Amino acid sequence: MTEPLVVRREVQIAAPPATVFAFLTDPEKIMSWMGAEAATEPRPGGLYLIKSVGRRNTARGEFREVIPVHRLAYSFGWEGGEEVPPGSSLIEIDLVDHDGGTLLRMTHSGLPNEGQCAAHARGWTHYLGRLAIAAAGGNPGPDQGAATADT
Repeated sequence: MTEPLVVRREVQIAAPPATVFAFLTDPEKIMSWMGAEAATEPRPGGLYLIKSVGRRNTARGEFREVIPVHRLAYSFGWEGGEEVPPGSSLIEIDLVDHDGGTLLRMTHSGLPNEGQCAAHARGWTHYLGRLAIAAAGGNPGPDQGAATADT
């Protein structure tokens, strides 16, 4: 039985896990595929903060688990958001060495309703596609954002 309020995504990325991990934790690399500003402290208890492109939304959370080049888990939510406030949901990302690249497996749990689940699913599809391009050495182009904000 699957949980209805969980977003799961998998994407194959043509880059080694260490490269993908850097694109998930290094603020400069993060901004190549997501966000206008980023601040991260990739250690348990460390800050995760991304300011959205073209919007006034800021995603904030705290790293809970950091296993370099293999796994990240961090709380997540939107500053000022009533439905998905900071720390109210959990993002877990596993990086698996696969077919000469990396299989990224992402689970986003703790979303409050189907509307937020659908909005975040759209956002993850958008951003993981951009991550796959950037981590493989490509240019995903200017980010127009995705409709993932808590409204």
